Amino acid sequence: MEIGIYSFAETRLDPETGSQRDAGQRIRELLEEVELADRVGLDVFGVGEHHRADYAVSAPAVVLAAAAAKTERIRLTSAVSVLSSDDPVRVYQDFSTIDLISNGRAEIMAGRGSFVESFPLFGYDLSDYDALFSEKLGLLLELRASERVTWQGTHRPSIDNRAVYPQPGQSPLPVWIAVGGSPPSIVRAARLGLPMALAIIGGAPERFRPAVELYRRTAAEAGHDPEQVAVSINSHGFIAATRDEAAALAYPPFSETMGRIGRERGWPPPSRAQFDAEAGPRGALFLGTPDDVIEKILFQHGLFRHERFLLQLTVGPMPHERVLEAIELLGTQVAPVIRRELGGTRGRD
Repeated sequence: MEIGIYSFAETRLDPETGSQRDAGQRIRELLEEVELADRVGLDVFGVGEHHRADYAVSAPAVVLAAAAAKTERIRLTSAVSVLSSDDPVRVYQDFSTIDLISNGRAEIMAGRGSFVESFPLFGYDLSDYDALFSEKLGLLLELRASERVTWQGTHRPSIDNRAVYPQPGQSPLPVWIAVGGSPPSIVRAARLGLPMALAIIGGAPERFRPAVELYRRTAAEAGHDPEQVAVSINSHGFIAATRDEAAALAYPPFSETMGRIGRERGWPPPSRAQFDAEAGPRGALFLGTPDDVIEKILFQHGLFRHERFLLQLTVGPMPHERVLEAIELLGTQVAPVIRRELGGTRGRD
């Protein structure tokens, strides 16, 4: 199994205006986190795309290119690229460039995005939410299949026998599909034979088992090689020397962030009781000591037989030095045990 981290580069907000503070400092810290993740032997680092004050990264390819020049082995992925409101040609060129800088370590994790600020920002209609993603994903896959492309769509100007450069070192450039559990999204990834990243950020993990089974069954029915059909489980959590310490660090920013997002969407505010339940043995949060996290990864692997696990350590702004400590624990204490128990990783012995 591959073990890694993903981050949205959460920023502090001005309490009076709600405007973004210290974005530059947060991005510099994020690059330090990627460098450390590489040094301690983690397999993957993902960076999300957002267009709001509470997140510092709107252009993950730029950050990942900087990370590519500072790292040696870790794979670098978006988490996610909001393909619906972007240009697939530019996304492909950006990640091909990262792939060349990193000597073959770039990936695209494409998704529709759980936030919608990018749609009006770039002039797209939210009523085309699914159609935009489907069409642009099709173009992205054509771009990675051939250096010269002829393509016609509805939401983007057509391409008439044009070559796209640079081409990546990897052939093909890896593309994952990020899903939240929607059956149509799962079926689409499976039919295309693309690896699927499933976000499990709340509720009993067992309820997502049918989603993974649907993915694998549909991929097999579509004739795809099981060896090429991979699943990543992406979840929230935090690691510290004790379970109480991990909870004390993670709960305040988690509560503030999820409460603020919940108010935007009409959800009830999170409670400490819910947080503690999710941090329990059968909850969605990977929170506690390295042994706690190991136990939960192995339990979920029994459910999903997944090939990758990515942990979001910073659901809200966290002390940078404590995040670095958590990364070191994940790389030096959690990952080696998981590799011994599950026979190594897909990308690294």
